[in-house]
Amino acid sequence: MTQSNTVYISLGSNQGDRIKHLQDAVDFIYKRIGKVQMIAKVYNTPALGFDGADFLNTCLIVKTDYPVETVLYDLLRIETEMGRVRSESGTYESRKIDLDILLYDDLVIHTKTLTVPHPQMAKRRFVLQPLSEIALKIKHPTLYKTIPELLEICEDASVVEPINVWLKNPSKQYNLSNYNYIAIEGNIGAGKTSLATMISNDFNAKLILERFADNAFLPKFYEDAKRYAFTLEMSFLADRYQQISDDLSQLDLFKDFIVSDYDIYKSLIFSKITLPEDEFNLYRRLFHLMYKDIAKPELYIYLYQNTQRLQENIKKRGRDYEQNIEDDYLDKINAGYLNFLKNQEELKVKIIDISNRDFVNSREDYLWVLNEIAQ
Repeated sequence: MTQSNTVYISLGSNQGDRIKHLQDAVDFIYKRIGKVQMIAKVYNTPALGFDGADFLNTCLIVKTDYPVETVLYDLLRIETEMGRVRSESGTYESRKIDLDILLYDDLVIHTKTLTVPHPQMAKRRFVLQPLSEIALKIKHPTLYKTIPELLEICEDASVVEPINVWLKNPSKQYNLSNYNYIAIEGNIGAGKTSLATMISNDFNAKLILERFADNAFLPKFYEDAKRYAFTLEMSFLADRYQQISDDLSQLDLFKDFIVSDYDIYKSLIFSKITLPEDEFNLYRRLFHLMYKDIAKPELYIYLYQNTQRLQENIKKRGRDYEQNIEDDYLDKINAGYLNFLKNQEELKVKIIDISNRDFVNSREDYLWVLNEIAQ
């Protein structure tokens, strides 16, 4: 879920508690579709095209990984769940909630169920006014004018008045920037890289990813563990030490915090499993010489998955050298991590059991994980 698409959505309500309906819709959109980046002011405007109570209208910018057809389906589902009943006549009418896709990236789409850009948006002041606040420089992909330019020439004479009420952005409830450095750990295939990447995208964090793919000894280790274990662990230790030292020392003024998909202590956990006792004792001495100089994460998140799910994930991602990893090896890694965390007093630790969660493909599961982290 890279959240690579930007969708602009209009919201309107002229029945019941209009502000509550708009806020509920914003919350649903965040849970179902993607991160709410910006919310415009709320405007009061008369019903257009029929006799009815005044509407409250606003617009959102949402980052989503879902295709436009999925976004449309989810918006219609939200409308239905919120109690909107569509008339078979197809005429304009009062409604608890009205959700429309205005723009989806810069795409032009014509299908039986969807037209993007929205065919009426340039004719509606109650759409253009809030949209101009949050899409100041965006050009209409077929009219080739910015939203403020479209607002200036719009022939709709409706009176659109801002109200002194702001909708809450649900994206703000997870304030991870309270931490300067967060490390996400887990067993092989637990999803730590995916979660670190998603958090970095959603919360403007500097991302540090372990450079395991560049380690030439890793495939050799899986072929002949006894021969290459010490060489592998030493190369990992040196690389992790250098990477964390370099990345943490480089201040990025445009990022709010740092998130990594590993902590250097994993070197000691893995080496205890892979090395014979005499080599491990030497390795441990070298490790602690380096470890005392390394910055420690302010929050250490451990993603726990049972061995069956780990094997499923390993098979799914398809790295050839990982396909013969045995259950016993994964069990030992889990036990090593849990033993380390159980006796850990220096770090603030969150252990999250995700064995029954799929936060990569389910946004609701992803938000559940964020909630577990934030609690």
